[in-house]
Amino acid sequence: MKDEIEIFREFIRKKGLRNTPERETIIKEIFATHDHFDVDELYLRLKNKKKKISKPSIYRLVPYLLESGLIQEAYFEDGHFHYEHIYGHEHHCHLRCLKCGKIIEFEEKSLKKMEKKLAGKYDFAIKGHKLEVFGYCPKCKPHI
Repeated sequence: MKDEIEIFREFIRKKGLRNTPERETIIKEIFATHDHFDVDELYLRLKNKKKKISKPSIYRLVPYLLESGLIQEAYFEDGHFHYEHIYGHEHHCHLRCLKCGKIIEFEEKSLKKMEKKLAGKYDFAIKGHKLEVFGYCPKCKPHI
């Protein structure tokens, strides 16, 4: 399997754009952990590692990473998107705690069955789904 840098190089070449060492530094940092991130968090991680990357460079790169299939939007909170890298990972959905912000990733096989059922019922070519369920984790849920 190709690594994320190779995938991005091929993608950017097909788009007729140039690749830069800065872009690759950003991609490497995104794939260094499995955490969800937003642009501000990513920028601070790079800055703390003494990488000279500007925040606008990250903002310009994100749409290309989305289009190339390396990352996806995970959820929207506090006025901005949070992302996660998805290349090389199984599809999953999220449970998100409304109080502490904890994210629990889960896979549910019955959702695949539902996709097939919906595809047949509506004659729709389904390419995937994104599901976020929000509520309260065991630590934060109100005791009834």
